[in-house]
Amino acid sequence: MRDRGKAGQPSVDERYTQWKSLVPVLYDWFANHNLVWPSLSCRWGPQLEQATYKNRQRLYLSEQTDGTVPNTLVIANCEIVKPRVAAAEHISQFNEEARSPFVKKFKTIIHPGEVNRIRELPQNSRIVATHTDSPDVLIWDVESQPNRHAVLGAADSRPDLILTGHEDNAEFALAMCPTEPFVLSGGKDKSVVLWSIQDHISAAAEASAKSPGSSGSSVIKPSKAGSEKVSDSPVIGPRGVYLGHDDTVEDVQFCPSSAQEFCSVGDDSCLIFWDARVGTAPCIKVEKAHDADLHCVDWNPHDQNLILTGSADNSVRMFDRRNLSSGGIGSPIHRFDGHKASVLCVQWSPDKASVFGSAAEDGFLNIWDLDKVGKKQERSGTRTQNAPPGLFFQHAGHRDKVVDFHWNASDPWTIVSVSDDCESTGGGGTLQMWRMSDLIYRPEEEVLAELEKFKQHIQTCSKRP
Repeated sequence: MRDRGKAGQPSVDERYTQWKSLVPVLYDWFANHNLVWPSLSCRWGPQLEQATYKNRQRLYLSEQTDGTVPNTLVIANCEIVKPRVAAAEHISQFNEEARSPFVKKFKTIIHPGEVNRIRELPQNSRIVATHTDSPDVLIWDVESQPNRHAVLGAADSRPDLILTGHEDNAEFALAMCPTEPFVLSGGKDKSVVLWSIQDHISAAAEASAKSPGSSGSSVIKPSKAGSEKVSDSPVIGPRGVYLGHDDTVEDVQFCPSSAQEFCSVGDDSCLIFWDARVGTAPCIKVEKAHDADLHCVDWNPHDQNLILTGSADNSVRMFDRRNLSSGGIGSPIHRFDGHKASVLCVQWSPDKASVFGSAAEDGFLNIWDLDKVGKKQERSGTRTQNAPPGLFFQHAGHRDKVVDFHWNASDPWTIVSVSDDCESTGGGGTLQMWRMSDLIYRPEEEVLAELEKFKQHIQTCSKRP
């Protein structure tokens, strides 16, 4: 199947070759990094430095090994080329089988079990939470954690904090609150669990925050080098346990303006809204949000009435919570059908309120604009023929399922994405950092004005002696 496409459809290799030929046209910047081990999660960390042509930033990655070496949480330093700096020929000249010079490993944490999901704390992105194949959520201060050498038999790194409360494994549903240091999780026990990291603020953490050289925003006690037993880590219990799902909870998300309001989706096809101020029962339960399992959910940070969901039915749906009643009556305001396989990840853009991305098992990362839905004319070249309404860019650089992606809040319109395509690449999967050309997303009149200005500049230059 990898060599031949379905009837009338290009094969994976043909599709990739076609995409690669268009890279200099479609992208302002692109970097490809062949991974040693597959990664199920990728997240941007804090920006470290701004220079003339590049910015330097932390990147968090998981490594899923085959057991010959430990599973790890990797902290990398990335160089991100600024807009309109990279030359087209440089963008296109990458080796898909090689490591990228833009990605350098900075620190390795030996993780107790696989790293299924990583989420950073918005108030202090050096604090991250990880989901593994256990009921616990692990909290790490990645800057104070000692760097470890991941060799067989090495002891696990010691989490800075362990959050308990699930009665069965919690592997994927994980979120950090934008307004307070709260953590949300869902699991196989059908429950949604809420914690506050502030419940473990200690005198040592406060002293560390005030000490010279400290960031001043530490919210957990730093880890001590040489004390790596997970059992030694401090533990806190939940603020609340919320029951309402009838199957595994696959994803959770906070309301962007509230630590008390959140939503969840699961294998029961339900989308549930919760409010911790009124109890542990669902506030609104949409019984049939999709026609199959729900894998992902995201809440619009610009318009808090809009929620996205992605499902095994290959679709992305958008709900307006003003249209939903306490009885769960209400239908999506729009359905986005552009994927050919299960949607694994959805995320709103931090740069424009109407834009979001969706990644799926079909190997595509689609970029949509709600404002373009219903418009008869769209800019020539930004949509493929017969593309679904709203789809204005399709990232086709991955050769198998795109398991995670993350918009960069510090570098506009820049995305990191990872795929589990080790069979195609001869490695452990692919990490890509990219930014589409601004000619694609900028208003048409703005682009035309710039082209006219450039045309006049060329004419003026040609008249000079």
